[in-house]
Amino acid sequence: MSSLRTLVTASFKIRLHSSVAIPRPVAAITVTGGKALFSSFTRPSHDQRRDAKDGVNANSTLQGSNTTLEALLSKTHQERHDHSPTPVSATKTTGDASTGTVGGGGATSQGPLDGIRVLDLTRVLAGPYCTQLLGDLGAEVIKIENPKGGDDTRAWGPPFAKNIDPSSSTTQESAYFLGVNRNKKSITVNIRSPQGRDLIHDLVKKCDVLVENYVPGKLDEMGLGYEQLRELNPRLIYTSITGYGQTGPYRTKPGYDVMIEAEAGLMYITGEENGTPVKVGVAVTDLTTGLYAHGAIMAALLARHRTGRGQHIDCSLLDAQIVTLANIASSYLIAGQEAKRMGTSHPSIVPYQVLPSRDSHIMIGAGNDGQFKILCSVLELNELTESPNFKTNKDRVRNRKELIAILTERLKTRDNAYWLAQLEGRGIPFAPINNIAQTFQHPQVIARDMVQEIDHPKAGKIKLTGPAVKYSETKPSIRIPPPLLGQHTDEVLRDVLEYDDDRIRDLKDNHAV
Repeated sequence: MSSLRTLVTASFKIRLHSSVAIPRPVAAITVTGGKALFSSFTRPSHDQRRDAKDGVNANSTLQGSNTTLEALLSKTHQERHDHSPTPVSATKTTGDASTGTVGGGGATSQGPLDGIRVLDLTRVLAGPYCTQLLGDLGAEVIKIENPKGGDDTRAWGPPFAKNIDPSSSTTQESAYFLGVNRNKKSITVNIRSPQGRDLIHDLVKKCDVLVENYVPGKLDEMGLGYEQLRELNPRLIYTSITGYGQTGPYRTKPGYDVMIEAEAGLMYITGEENGTPVKVGVAVTDLTTGLYAHGAIMAALLARHRTGRGQHIDCSLLDAQIVTLANIASSYLIAGQEAKRMGTSHPSIVPYQVLPSRDSHIMIGAGNDGQFKILCSVLELNELTESPNFKTNKDRVRNRKELIAILTERLKTRDNAYWLAQLEGRGIPFAPINNIAQTFQHPQVIARDMVQEIDHPKAGKIKLTGPAVKYSETKPSIRIPPPLLGQHTDEVLRDVLEYDDDRIRDLKDNHAV
């Protein structure tokens, strides 16, 4: 009986926690006299599932001789209300959803975070990227924006998406903003006003997660810091994304991707060997920080399932960049080895870099002696494999410049297309250097539905990159387009906070929203 109890609890607690849709029909488990009996039952309504999103309490036990999954759901619902003075639940976005996608894809099931509500007080890139990831996974994301212009990136252009109405004089939507703000509802709130602060307080009581990227201490001054908001909702997962973290001498210094790239070693190791330091072509420190924050939130949701309590997540660009130095950091910490710029080449493997052909460039990697022999066979340079200068990888690293000169001379005798055809299927890593247009024309990119299309209220059909991770059951999806500024203010105030028309009118008259 105890082993069955453990199995049932383990099987359902994670699934209920994230409100995963249960396929119809599904079996209910009834325990009678130590035996498990299975019978079909109707899938719970959305309201029932969202009430049960935090799953079976870790200390729950199957009591009595006739316990069904419905009873576990009911027990969980009561336990959640015992833990928190206010219900923490969300309704799935349905209002202005669009399911059109390139390649026939679309939302075929609820995402793994369906039923989780996120309050998004972020702007620019790291924070919005994090909350977009949560939105793709099914969370309802409410984006709080300044009434005077909203997220800074709304104005970052060109390029802008063209308005479908040529006579429209309204501001065009920037490609930058559109790229990291889908699956969100936008409401405008003046959080510096007393009414705006009270509105955020009311939303906090109904949210599972808050994500912000203000300089440490700024939100505390407005009554919106972690210690203040946890009093309103002890189950709140409050996530701070900053430049340097909540502690230390630099805590109040603003953080910017390119500055952290420079300060945390990334720019020093990026660029050609004899060239100047350069930044990475995309704001990679912002993006990795958003990814770390997204993963931390997922872990905190699981921890809350066990403890019933939320927590403060402290995520910084500096910390994220330090750990993503990876083997470069380890080489210094373990062996005291200082890194240097090496262009596209690898410090420990040769050849492993971009090499020129007659008309273009090709990335080639030979990570072991077997692959080096294949490369030499393709290039008709078999004699290199027996040379004491190049026989092992250690030899090749020691004689790097000589070997690269030989390979370059041979590659320059033919066009890129020839060498790509010769290397295909030979068991050696290689790739062309594609531009962005070629990247999105790549047959594998198309086959994986990595470009998806959705209807935007001002720009018409727009194309966005699809979710990066595929799920077999609870599929991420693009359900709603990036929002217009304040597009969902009335909807959220009325449907989430249940404000009446007079109160909404008063908030507008006082410029709180």
